[in-house]
Amino acid sequence: MAETHEKDHMKLPDTYRGVNARYPEVARAFQALGDAIHSAGPLTERERRLVKLAIAVGARLEGGVHSNARKCLYSGMQPDEVRQVALLALTTIGFPSMAAALTWIEDVIGSAKAGSHDAAAEPEEP
Repeated sequence: MAETHEKDHMKLPDTYRGVNARYPEVARAFQALGDAIHSAGPLTERERRLVKLAIAVGARLEGGVHSNARKCLYSGMQPDEVRQVALLALTTIGFPSMAAALTWIEDVIGSAKAGSHDAAAEPEEP
């Protein structure tokens, strides 16, 4: 699955790596569930990445936005494509939520430009 390949060249946040190290059986099960979900339907990897980012934006999950924005960039999306996900949220969840999400996305874009891909993120589904 693309997720496994992606992790080969992406520095995962310390929190995620710590949970994986402490609970390897849970981490393997979680990864297997994520892989199964990603392959369960017709959406492309690009579409899945955008949907997952949008879910994190809508739920106001800072770590989820960081994680999914980072994954979008690593999968080859341009920063403006990732930013648009937050902008699209404006008329659905309001300006404050959109602005927060855009700030979190900018955290990741700035980190990517600096060459550091270790923006804080909570462990979340693959």
